[in-house]
Amino acid sequence: MQNAEAVLGILRERGKRGLPCNELYRQLFNPQFYLLAYGRIYSNKGAMTPGVTAETVDGMSMGKIGAIIEAMRHERYRFKPSRRILIPKKNGKTRPLGLPTWSDKLVGEVVRLLLEAYYEPTFSGRSHGFRPHRGCHTALREVANVWKGTTWFIEGDIADCFGSLDHEVLIGILSEKIHDGRFLALISGMLTAGYLEDWKWGATVSGAPQGGIASPVLSNIYLHKLDEFVEDTLIPDYTRGRLRKRNPAYRSVEAQILRARRRGETSAVRELRRRQYALPSQDPQDPGYRRLRYIRYADDHLLGFAGPKAEAEAIKERLGVFLREELRLELSPEKTLVTHARTGAARFLGYDIRVGHNQRYHRKGRRAVNGEIQLGVPDEVIKSAAAPYMAKGKPGRRAAWIGHDDYSIVANYGAKYRGIAQYYMLAGDIRKMHRLRWVMETSMLKTLAGKHGSSVSKMAARYKAKISTPQGLRTCFEATLERKGMKPLVARFGGFPLARQKTAVINDRLITGPAYPHKELIDRLRNGVCEICGSRDGVRVHHVKALADLGRSDTAPQWAQIMAARRRKTIIVCGSCYELAHR
Repeated sequence: MQNAEAVLGILRERGKRGLPCNELYRQLFNPQFYLLAYGRIYSNKGAMTPGVTAETVDGMSMGKIGAIIEAMRHERYRFKPSRRILIPKKNGKTRPLGLPTWSDKLVGEVVRLLLEAYYEPTFSGRSHGFRPHRGCHTALREVANVWKGTTWFIEGDIADCFGSLDHEVLIGILSEKIHDGRFLALISGMLTAGYLEDWKWGATVSGAPQGGIASPVLSNIYLHKLDEFVEDTLIPDYTRGRLRKRNPAYRSVEAQILRARRRGETSAVRELRRRQYALPSQDPQDPGYRRLRYIRYADDHLLGFAGPKAEAEAIKERLGVFLREELRLELSPEKTLVTHARTGAARFLGYDIRVGHNQRYHRKGRRAVNGEIQLGVPDEVIKSAAAPYMAKGKPGRRAAWIGHDDYSIVANYGAKYRGIAQYYMLAGDIRKMHRLRWVMETSMLKTLAGKHGSSVSKMAARYKAKISTPQGLRTCFEATLERKGMKPLVARFGGFPLARQKTAVINDRLITGPAYPHKELIDRLRNGVCEICGSRDGVRVHHVKALADLGRSDTAPQWAQIMAARRRKTIIVCGSCYELAHR
């Protein structure tokens, strides 16, 4: 049987060369793909969450893989409806999230592996969402480094994008390169499986399954058509000229400066220099120069245009027409805006993006700020992030956390602050985060003071520490959790400078883990020996959510003691030991 990683390599090569795929469905008979998929998703938090049935990752076995393959061979495999829950959003609305059964997650991951291997080499370099080694920061860095001189931002947001993907259009896009009717039928079954909400079945007539493992790659395949339209049609239509023409008024002053220098008129040169700095060196209205740039992250896309506003509005209109007529999607009217790059700011991936303009700031004789892209932290980000830690207009303690131990309190504050601050490290005004740091630091110290019946100053003296960083010594707050016979755990708040990092990169943490993991668990499952009694009868994997649930007492069952001693949340057991563990 062909190695799964070798098959994915072949698919990737066919994708690069633009060759069609004819036998994808046959790969679903290969148990190695299911083992590879299992190794990638078994540690996800949702693996122990049931869907419409009680099935979870617990009890995974080669027999279960065999049953799925047998159903695939006879084309009897059917995706079950997802259990739907509603997740609240910041704007007060809710977002539906589907919870598939474990078998559907496993098959969905295999489908995702096959589709990603084939389509990833064909995706646009301007697409950054749900892709390996790409993320929000790679998209933002491209805007900051490449989009100099932009005049207008065209912000694009597709209304309910993932819930509105047309199934007929998606299957049509897939069928252009995948010539395998059985595989396309399987995808169609995944899309139309429906959902259960309050135990009432609902049909999914459009959209990719929210929470489905294959949904991100399916949405990228769908929106790749938008990338192609912008790159192959809009950008060529609205890009011309190598450089803007020199501004005649600027050239005239430049000539006067040369003549004044020859005559030795120093005061005149200074005055002319001031006039020169007030003029653009190139003609901003040059009709022979246009530039259109484009970036997309999932359903959010941004275009930067150097040219008149009328043409920027025309670009927005053409985008809306293409999405409506070709992809059957609609732009959100309140979020799709044409913004002047110097007097306003576009909102993209949580950053404010604008073009700098400062006539007084010179570097090496040039107005270095003018035309540069500036990334900023929106004021409302600081306000909303600080709100949970405020009480009556000033930092307050978190009553819900007072019952936690000191290590957990410092760890919770530190993780939340670090996550927000490090996401905005690309911003030129990252210093705004000092406000959030002060609020969260004061709230943390008040929470600790409330727990210990002490004062904020005493808590600050107790937990303050100095740590060595590449930027020198930094002050932070640390709490230590001692563990018997083990290295103590250290929780930290702060300890890193709030300075802009132009090369900061935080890639998306894909829900499917590393590319091709070589998991020890897979080898243990293949070995097929119960790790409690040594039997080979009905071997499967017993999973637990957290090691903390096992305890360390000598009175705990043998299987729990083994898992606790190994520090593993999995154990290979036979049928009898599995029943005993669940009993």
